[in-house]
Amino acid sequence: MTVTGIEEAGKKKVRIFIDDEFAFVLYKGELRRYRISEGSEIGEGEYSEIMQEVLPRRAKLRSMNLLKARPYTEKQLRDKLRQGEYADSLIEEAIEYVKSYGYIDDRRYAEDYISYYAQYRSRRRIEQELLYKGIERDITQEIFEQREEEGEGPDELAMAKKLLRKKNYDPHTAQIREKQKLSAFLYRKGFTSDTIRRALSLDITPD
Repeated sequence: MTVTGIEEAGKKKVRIFIDDEFAFVLYKGELRRYRISEGSEIGEGEYSEIMQEVLPRRAKLRSMNLLKARPYTEKQLRDKLRQGEYADSLIEEAIEYVKSYGYIDDRRYAEDYISYYAQYRSRRRIEQELLYKGIERDITQEIFEQREEEGEGPDELAMAKKLLRKKNYDPHTAQIREKQKLSAFLYRKGFTSDTIRRALSLDITPD
């Protein structure tokens, strides 16, 4: 196997190309340790050590360091590792490693997210945000249904009214154009048409 290219990948890293194909990213110290240079040959033993020991260990460590800083969904963590140009097989190995210790749990992430934002954001907006983060809609809906059974469902009408108060909305003096503008505003916030209609037709008085 011949090293056919070495590219800078930051201050401390380089991309290695073997036989004209991207192989992996190494730290410059590792480059010297394995005596890798453009045009040099990499033996099977060295290649296996890099692919089976060096990179898997680094991917796991990277995952752990990311999770120490803040929670991640499985999709978010996978995307982060892809940004580090790890091979798919290494990403899956790292994901399974942290999952085995319970360091990532999409349902727990969704439960915490909903618990925090349910009093500030509409259900539809939260569902869209979690879907973007990689949480399946079924999981989100199940959590919302469970919260509603326990009497913890969101009061979306109260949320919409609060937003309208901040906009100094008065249903008695508001013109059609203002109502249309505020209706679009609430729709972008994820409120349903029924909630928007009810909020715009009520007196916006303190709850």
